[in-house]
Amino acid sequence: MSRDSRAYLRDIIECCDSIQAMLKDIAVEEYRQSRILRRATEREFTIIGEAILALSHRDPDSFASITNARRIVDFRNQLTHGYPTIMDDVVWAIAVRDVHILRDECVALEGKLSGS
Repeated sequence: MSRDSRAYLRDIIECCDSIQAMLKDIAVEEYRQSRILRRATEREFTIIGEAILALSHRDPDSFASITNARRIVDFRNQLTHGYPTIMDDVVWAIAVRDVHILRDECVALEGKLSGS
């Protein structure tokens, strides 16, 4: 059974919530020193990128409504295939600076698709 766009948006929102909860009150140095925290954050970003990639195929309008959607998919690709080049400071900065914006956009899109 095929998933609809709202399911992918829900996945993104849940991943954003998870990242925000994990990194609440976490400084970049603490992030750098915790392999578990880094890997968990990277995994959430990978899921976000996969969900956005799925939206690009299933719902191009929703994909186009997400700021930097293509860059998010590219970031997922780097995390998955270019792991030796990952810069922890960059991942942390994206998490604390941009995740809330992505979450808000996806909540709004989900509401629009649900007719709310």
